[in-house]
Parts: sequence; structure tokens; C-alpha cells
Amino acid sequence: MLKVDARAEVFKLRTPLLSKGRLDTVLSQTDTMRVWMKCYAEGGENALHAHPSEDHIFVILQGQARFHDRDDNTRVLGRHEGIMLPRGVYYRFESCGDEPLVMLRVGAYTERPTVARLDIEGRPMPGDSKENLHENPVIIEGAFFE
Repeated sequence: MLKVDARAEVFKLRTPLLSKGRLDTVLSQTDTMRVWMKCYAEGGENALHAHPSEDHIFVILQGQARFHDRDDNTRVLGRHEGIMLPRGVYYRFESCGDEPLVMLRVGAYTERPTVARLDIEGRPMPGDSKENLHENPVIIEGAFFE
């Protein structure tokens, strides 16, 4: 019988809306899984990259996202649509709708990664790096997705 000293954790799908940049809000996590909200005023994760130790999904809650694969094939996803990205799959995306893009992201690790993200050349690339076109968020006061 499995004995675990853990408790259920409740969270709410809520994030501030932005006029510029992007914001990640961790909602819950364990040693093998993380759940967070992502909000993009414009842009996205615009550098092709892969997560070598993490399967993950995105579910669009508001707006639209254009996902690109390694061969630059594209697919636009809208509200209540999602995409599964197994570990090692190269992708990038950007907001392409007329409102802020809000997504739920869930990632499951096969092992705790020493490097979370790799660029197309196999080099480490932090999500908040210049190479990934990071832009600091500007929050719209009093505006939330919830």
C-alpha cells in the first residue's frame, strides 16, 4: 500500500491581463508535475525550442495561438483547444488573436531537468532570455482572466 504524506491542493484559473509582454503564474506543483497560467499581450515563445525531460500541454482559455513545428508547419488554436507536446518536440508559438492570449500549461517530468529548454542547436535557452524574445509584463490594473 502506498503511503504518501501529501494533501490535495485546490487552485483557481486566474491571471492578470497584460497590455505588453508576458507573464507565467505557477498554480500548483509537485516534484513531477507543474501547472501554470500563461498570459501574453502579444508575441509568445518565439524561438524554436524543446523540453528534453518534460511532456506538456497547452490549453487555450482566451485568444488564439499559432504553433509552429520544427519544419515551420503551423496550426492556429482557439478557445478550448489544446496541444500535446511530448518531450523533445521542437516548437514555438505566438499570440495571433485580437485579445490577450491566456493558456493553461501542464508539464510532467520524466526526471527533474538539469536543463529545462534547448534551442534548435541543442544549447540551453532560458524562457526569459533575449534569445526567446522575452518581454517584461505590463499588467492592466484591475483586469483579470478568471
